[in-house]
Amino acid sequence: MAKIYYDQDADLSLLKNRTIGITGFGSQGHAHAQNLRDSGCKVLVAELPGVKGWQQAEEAGFKVATAAEVAKQADIVVMLVEDQVQRRVYYESIEPAMTAGKMLMFAHGFNIHFNQILPPADIDVTMIAPKGPGHRVRELFSQGSGVPALVAIHQDPGQKAQQVALAYAKGLGCTRIGVLETTFAEETETDLFGEQVILCGGVTALMKAAFETLVEAGYQPESAYFECMHELKLIVDLIYEGGMNYMRYSVSDTAEYGDYTRGPRVIDECVRQTMRQILKEVQDGSFAREWILENQAGRPSFLALRKQNAEHQVEQVGKDLRAMMRGLKEEAS
Repeated sequence: MAKIYYDQDADLSLLKNRTIGITGFGSQGHAHAQNLRDSGCKVLVAELPGVKGWQQAEEAGFKVATAAEVAKQADIVVMLVEDQVQRRVYYESIEPAMTAGKMLMFAHGFNIHFNQILPPADIDVTMIAPKGPGHRVRELFSQGSGVPALVAIHQDPGQKAQQVALAYAKGLGCTRIGVLETTFAEETETDLFGEQVILCGGVTALMKAAFETLVEAGYQPESAYFECMHELKLIVDLIYEGGMNYMRYSVSDTAEYGDYTRGPRVIDECVRQTMRQILKEVQDGSFAREWILENQAGRPSFLALRKQNAEHQVEQVGKDLRAMMRGLKEEAS
């Protein structure tokens, strides 16, 4: 069984005389910086001069500097810029300052696991990966709660890396809920697989396919949207609250019977075989190489796919319906 750590297992005082450098004030960065500061830690923020994140960090009351300047001053440097730019930021700005005894921390293992960043052997390399978007990390911390997280240790020359990482997790509020022990390899591979086959890729492809099936059959796009997208949140909330059995308890017997008998016909052995192939591509580095090359080429396929999916009929129908429904907040166009 996986080992899980809580508040009593973490000592926040281990961060008392350490300066934490948060690299990137984006989704995760803003939450980490503010939660750690509220927990009594000394925090610096690294951003690019002139970008929105620099201004936002200053407005939030942080001392902001370039990544190179922050890396020199910080004892713990936390890489919270996007995966595809971490290698460049590290080697251009951070590596020269990573002297013996410092810690390099990540919230996702991609660049370590796939050897895009090769830290010196005399520094600690750790990961605290909150299992939630940054705004939830901040919101729940402010409410006295937190999100669960993963902890992993890649290098530990000082023999205290795990204790310091857990102190960091406590500063985020994650030990209030639980921090699960893992490895960089397990976190990276399960995270990529989950994103691709269920959390992002699988769910969106399934919703679009179901929507298109109903519209092709002559049903109103608005009805198709409600059935195939809008109600999904209600079902996921029930599963989040009490698991699949609680969801099935909460829906009608008709829906439950349809679940048992038709669900396996949609997710059949052919789909499972595709999942296995996707997992293999994650494990052997095929996906990582593809994504790295895509970024090196200027992201032509990625940008074309983004545009294509943004223009899908289900997105326009949903935008119009959400604008008509009182009480729903439209957060992105």
